[in-house]
Amino acid sequence: MAEVKLPKSWIVSDLNSILLCIVGGGTPSKSNLSYYQGNIPWMSVKDMNKNILVDTIDHISQEAVDNSSTNVIPAGTPIIATRMSLGKIVMAKFDSAINQDLKALFPSASTSSDYLVYWYRSITRQIEQLGTGTTVKGIRLENIKALEFPVAPLAEQKVIADKLDILLAQVESSKARLERIPKILKRFRQSVLADAVSGKLTEEWREAQNHYPNLVDELHRVADSVVANAPTNAQKIKLSKVYSEIEKPILLTVNVPKNWIICNLAKLCEPFSYGTSAKSKSDGEIPVLRMGNLQNGQLDWSNLVYTSDKQEIEKYKLSSGDVLFNRTNSPELVGKTAIYKGERKAIYAGYLIKARCLELLLPDYLNYALNSFYGKDYCRQVKSDGVSQSNINAQKLGAFVLPLPSTEEQTEIVNRVEQLFAYADTIEQQVQNALMRVNKLSQSILAKAFRGELTEQWRQENPDLISGDNSAEALLAKIKAEREAMQPTKKKTRARKVTA
Repeated sequence: MAEVKLPKSWIVSDLNSILLCIVGGGTPSKSNLSYYQGNIPWMSVKDMNKNILVDTIDHISQEAVDNSSTNVIPAGTPIIATRMSLGKIVMAKFDSAINQDLKALFPSASTSSDYLVYWYRSITRQIEQLGTGTTVKGIRLENIKALEFPVAPLAEQKVIADKLDILLAQVESSKARLERIPKILKRFRQSVLADAVSGKLTEEWREAQNHYPNLVDELHRVADSVVANAPTNAQKIKLSKVYSEIEKPILLTVNVPKNWIICNLAKLCEPFSYGTSAKSKSDGEIPVLRMGNLQNGQLDWSNLVYTSDKQEIEKYKLSSGDVLFNRTNSPELVGKTAIYKGERKAIYAGYLIKARCLELLLPDYLNYALNSFYGKDYCRQVKSDGVSQSNINAQKLGAFVLPLPSTEEQTEIVNRVEQLFAYADTIEQQVQNALMRVNKLSQSILAKAFRGELTEQWRQENPDLISGDNSAEALLAKIKAEREAMQPTKKKTRARKVTA
């Protein structure tokens, strides 16, 4: 802090000089389960993720307090982490026992606890840098005591704390509003997709068209061509059966415009195929796309595995426009999709199904339909659940009842979805940028506070409150006298509540 210019009425001292004592804690024996069935809050680093606690995760009994090195700390006492979560400080609204990774700081009555807490948060990065250790970092108590502390007159400490209460609350309010926007955008994207597969998105476009193709006739034409071009009689019979199946309207949960048809996905794609089950390697000639590479309807080309097997590459190679469907995953993620657009040569793994669209279906429209709430709801209905994984096989994927417009309207739908999604992406990026600025703003405000910049005018208006008996020098003298007058505190056998 030596390089920071402070007000003349302030003094730089060490943290220990304004504390009456520092109290640690402990962990009751884990082998005695009854110790952890009480109603006394017991704080650990798990509870250090909030500035003000309303409860702890764990609770212990009075017997646990009596038979361990823990201490019950009074409500409103600043508590810091000295192992893991370095730089964290909280004040609980209740009395709480603490474990050995935490320390309670007992400031003198001549020091504002709120001022102390805000100052500690302002030097979080410095405290993190003081941590030592390889896997788990800790900080020595001597280093905590030696931290340079800006001693302001007590009246000014309270003013600073009050100002920070207001300013940081405003920052947190702004942050909370910004953090809600991504959820709103997620609902917006789902609303766009819902309108896409129900025809609402292109309602005006259809009204402006003079002619709309007869999709039933188009489907018959495609079916006849696919069956006729099948290389074997067995395949002809199999495909004829696919095209003779009647759609189940019960599976349709959206209203379809009169010019659209509903059609099982199997009639609109080449026969589905599963990916390779061969073991992949960390390096090789061609990447093998896995379920983790399907993210938010797009391919993520990070965390790749590879193969150099020529037969595998030839058998499972992807073509631009292939839609990849995740057939096995957790119940929440099964059924996610992405389109391979020929970015680089690749094959696909066994937990994926390749869907190659015929001429009546655009890959992008299919991708949007499967990622819509309608598509996700279908997957939820038909998935088979295991212990921790769910599965949707090719037969169930083929039975997906797809609301089908003409390819011209599909193109219009895709264009409109892309425009709206791009708009949402722009907003989301602006929100992320704003969040970064807001996060920096908190530290900026804290830094200004402990340089005395927030109270510059207040000092000019209140010279009597920062001089004489109210000065920082007098404050330190009072604390010194208070510490010298303190008597050693005897341990209590029951409540073990530490009081300063």
